[in-house]
Amino acid sequence: MKFVFLLGRRMIVLIVLVLLGLEGIFYVYYTPSAKPLFIDSAGPTRDTLVLIWDCPFGHRIWRQSCRKQFDISGCRLTNNHSDYENADGVMFHHRDIQQNVSKLWNMSRPPWQKWVWMNMESPENSHRAPGLDELFNLTATYRRDSDVWVPYGRIVQASDQHQAFKIPEKDKLVCWVVKNWNQRLKRVEYFKKLRKHINIDTYGGYFNKVLNLTEYFQTISSCKFYLAFENSIHRDYFTEKLFNPMSVGTVPVVLGPPRENYEEFLPAHSFIHVDDFESPRELAKYLTFLDQNPDFYERYFTWRKHFAVTRSSFALEHACRICDYLRRQKGYRVVKNLSTWYWS
Repeated sequence: MKFVFLLGRRMIVLIVLVLLGLEGIFYVYYTPSAKPLFIDSAGPTRDTLVLIWDCPFGHRIWRQSCRKQFDISGCRLTNNHSDYENADGVMFHHRDIQQNVSKLWNMSRPPWQKWVWMNMESPENSHRAPGLDELFNLTATYRRDSDVWVPYGRIVQASDQHQAFKIPEKDKLVCWVVKNWNQRLKRVEYFKKLRKHINIDTYGGYFNKVLNLTEYFQTISSCKFYLAFENSIHRDYFTEKLFNPMSVGTVPVVLGPPRENYEEFLPAHSFIHVDDFESPRELAKYLTFLDQNPDFYERYFTWRKHFAVTRSSFALEHACRICDYLRRQKGYRVVKNLSTWYWS
């Protein structure tokens, strides 16, 4: 009996030693994947996957850029439709689906998956397609009351990385770059009246002076004032026409929603609103005054001591902020009256 007991103990010890040896071999030769399935600083959780159904206007979506661009981690983006069944959310760009919304209604859909309606055009420039109500779970637009808000630009606190701002050299007074010319638009009517009282350098397709991107920014930077005239007037709708000149040191003269709406997002003395003047002639007088009085003109850049401008990266930023929303908000949500909300 003693012999059997000792033999049993030796067998147990031998088995333990073998298991420890196998464990050591495993850790020596095991190489973890270079692309782990679980990435999250707070603990092991699966990356949130967002499928971009169609890249808006052909904008390319780079994978795994959310953390670098927007400090958003735990996200993975794809435009591969084979990932559809595993996607936590799908971003649909309105312009790419507006002609065939009925096709979406016939698609099978994982019950946990959220569909996101994304649009950066104003209601006047968006086709009001039937069948949008109760189809989507979330909205992502320029409007502040969207589920996922992505404006065309933002005023942010200047960081140490921002160099001290200096007003660029100016050799032009007022500039305007325009492609879409429509006699019925308020901006065209206002421009025609304004140019009777002040010189305006004009560029763009309509004026047969097309600028490439580099030429565009160089040109507007060389102007004291830029006509940031929107093609339609809706709440929160201020586009790159506003943020581009602000970013390169030019004072925007805005035509769009009321000043109060602009001031929700911009310093009050960073722009000039056409509504502040009784007529285009009065506006022209004021711009001429600022041109002849540098001290008054330079006051429009006081805000640059503390703030800077960031411009939206459009499709990528939408996808990343949609992903961030999905990571944080897991509850049920459906947009029942999208048409009324957006077009009314």
